[in-house]
Amino acid sequence: MSESRTTADFWFDPLCPWAWMTSRWMLEVEKVRPVDVRWKVMSLAVLNEDKLDELPEEYREMLETKAWGPVRVVVAAKELHGDDVVGPLYTALGTRFHNKGEGPTREAIEGALTDVGLPADLVEYADKDVYDRELRASHKEGIEKVGQDVGTPVIAVPGPDGTEVAFFGPVVTPAPQGEEAAKLWDGTLLVASIPGFYEIKRTRTKGPDFSNLG
Repeated sequence: MSESRTTADFWFDPLCPWAWMTSRWMLEVEKVRPVDVRWKVMSLAVLNEDKLDELPEEYREMLETKAWGPVRVVVAAKELHGDDVVGPLYTALGTRFHNKGEGPTREAIEGALTDVGLPADLVEYADKDVYDRELRASHKEGIEKVGQDVGTPVIAVPGPDGTEVAFFGPVVTPAPQGEEAAKLWDGTLLVASIPGFYEIKRTRTKGPDFSNLG
């Protein structure tokens, strides 16, 4: 009898390099554990829109000028072409934004759309609020599982006793592969499933390392 598989919901903002690292780890988890990832969007722009005045100028400028476009395009693609395009489009966007260093430019978004066979003119939704209601609803669904004091990604999965386990992160670099990916998954679920557990943290000593992502 084949082992039953579990669905892990993964909320991401394509702009975030740390969420990108975690998402590539989750693709490894799919290979080594009976887990299937269901991709959903959240938004750093929405998360921070009520506290822009408290943020460093550079980060505030990034949120105001770069954060809305990519996630709006992903939501538009989902609404117009179905849930199945979200994961591949995120991979295409992240590969261009982060691995290739193109950044969240209009050209990179158009290229990612073309990479996965979607109409390049979906890029026009980067400047439109047509699907902002759906974007905000998806963001709210994810962030309410973990609270407002975190960022992206958020992961939610059924726990050992069937109740949902949700958490921010893990923040890790480079993306673990093979048995290391499995160990991190098992350990994360273990600690996150403990009632009253909130945080393990240590100071980051380096930035995102994309060297093993091709």
